[in-house]
Amino acid sequence: MRSLHLGYLSPAGIPEAGSLLVIVQGGQVLVDEQVNSIFFPFGSPAIPAVDQMVGIGWVNDQPCYVAPAPEISARPGTRFVDLRELFNLVDEESLGIAGRAVQITAFLATRRFCGRCGAPAALADQELAMVCPVCGQTEYPRLSPAIIVLIRDNDRCLLARSPRFPEGMYSVIAGFVEPGETIEHAVHREVQEEVGVSIRSVQYWGSQPWPFPNSLMIGFTAEYAGGQIAIDNREIEAAGWFHRDDLPQLPGPMSIAYALINDFLEEGR
Repeated sequence: MRSLHLGYLSPAGIPEAGSLLVIVQGGQVLVDEQVNSIFFPFGSPAIPAVDQMVGIGWVNDQPCYVAPAPEISARPGTRFVDLRELFNLVDEESLGIAGRAVQITAFLATRRFCGRCGAPAALADQELAMVCPVCGQTEYPRLSPAIIVLIRDNDRCLLARSPRFPEGMYSVIAGFVEPGETIEHAVHREVQEEVGVSIRSVQYWGSQPWPFPNSLMIGFTAEYAGGQIAIDNREIEAAGWFHRDDLPQLPGPMSIAYALINDFLEEGR
């Protein structure tokens, strides 16, 4: 199991021997197919030449860099894989590091110019940020907080499906936090907007980085307090109460949505 210690390594200079590279292209990550790994030793013949490297932290005490590679082809024994396919190839820690690498690459690609004066921006030396050398405007990677909540009523839970879901799949209620509101307020608002019921006993459960494209999913549980299900017919196309012994198709096991539902099932056992 790999462990990531987050940090920012200065973009200046060349990575030292033993450093690790994560290669990203268009939201996909290069994978070594022989060992299903996203990590390549710096200088490895399996990786192509790259022009830019940004340090993202330390993996098992080894410096780790992300290398955007927009125009290269994967070499034999490697291929570019999107994050959802990585769910079935790597462990949870590696998946988190891949998500961080993809988000940083997107940040570099979309913040090349100052949003205030339009001048070319440059990477900061001491933090992960793009700084305008003309007006001093500083931009940080975007992070969009979103709540996700499992609503319980004794041996049943409320699940819903979005029109974007695969056929037959249901999940828990989720939505983005709006400017000016607390996370707890967002839980009540999203539940009311999407399925029309009231809830109580909202409890924090856990969180998960969700790089699709840049969310932080903040998980809660809540108890049903009353009301009839009334879907919004926009974000939600169907919703209902499901007994823990008769659940529909669920999200993938690497998601916080699945973890919330599975925890509900474990309580019943």
